[in-house]
Amino acid sequence: MRAIITILAVAALASVPLWLRDPYLLNALITTGIFVIGAMSLNLLLGFTGQLSLGHIAFFGIGAYVSALTSLGFDIGLPGDFHLVHAPWPPIAGFVLAILVAGLCGYFVGLLSFRVRGAYFVIVTISFAEVVRLVALNWVELTQGPLALTNIPSIALPLPGFGELTLRTKMQNYYLVLVVALIAYLLIARLVHSHFGRAMRGLMENETLAVSVGIDVTRTLTIAAVISAAIAGAAGSLYAHYIRIIDPEVFAFINTVTMVIMVISGGKGSLAGPVVGGLIFGLLPVALRPVMAPEAQWIAYGGVLIAILFVLPRGIVPSLAQRLTKRRTATTALAPVALTETGAKEPA
Repeated sequence: MRAIITILAVAALASVPLWLRDPYLLNALITTGIFVIGAMSLNLLLGFTGQLSLGHIAFFGIGAYVSALTSLGFDIGLPGDFHLVHAPWPPIAGFVLAILVAGLCGYFVGLLSFRVRGAYFVIVTISFAEVVRLVALNWVELTQGPLALTNIPSIALPLPGFGELTLRTKMQNYYLVLVVALIAYLLIARLVHSHFGRAMRGLMENETLAVSVGIDVTRTLTIAAVISAAIAGAAGSLYAHYIRIIDPEVFAFINTVTMVIMVISGGKGSLAGPVVGGLIFGLLPVALRPVMAPEAQWIAYGGVLIAILFVLPRGIVPSLAQRLTKRRTATTALAPVALTETGAKEPA
């Protein structure tokens, strides 16, 4: 049943560019899809290990800058009159490097920060994101600082025998984001249903018991952080090559808050939760913008979030799934009773 729902959902999303002709709405769907990928990566930590990372946007931004600099090239001075020169590489190479570098940063951050828990972990992740933002802001020779990196080339896919396909149109970028999101979804689903995924859940439910049965806490959480950071880096790379301009504002704290809202509202610890929450809170500002003033939009945004969490406290997907399961259980339990009452014969 879940597989059928997933296939139908993917088919519905794939059909959108065929009937949606408004470029503004298609642009909103593309950027929302990119942040949904980021939310899925955050859900791997928050939903399946119970670790809240409020600096997750750092990996998104690292992926964006690495991919942009790889495809633009750079020339920076080093001590002793030396220069580090990098010639522009194809954007697809930047996409791959963004995943690798973001994953490597996730490894080092996880190795250090997972030795602490609770509020200390949150502080470490926020501090890391702020350090990366300041580097991007002040290393002007490399990142252009507040002037931003501009003219970032669009991603081009190699087609053997046909050259390259440069993804310039919104429809092409929409399908690229959809494919990457689907791969990320399947990867996370495969991971959480594996032995490693059970270890992550065990740590979230009862860390003491998990340690007693031989689960290595730091190793498990660090691997989860690496995969999560790598997926976020992929999302950042897509963002850089689609928007084609990147500045330090990509590290803004509001972007992390947006991902957290997507995960919590949709249902942390569920595969479809970040997708549902991401589509709602990614497209809600677009729906409110024509009918409300900016201040009223934020009030409505917060009101919708409060209403969802009040009515569906576990998030949209888990709460609806729980209610559906209860209804099915009640129907199954009542069916034999109804059959007995209608089929019984009274004695003569």
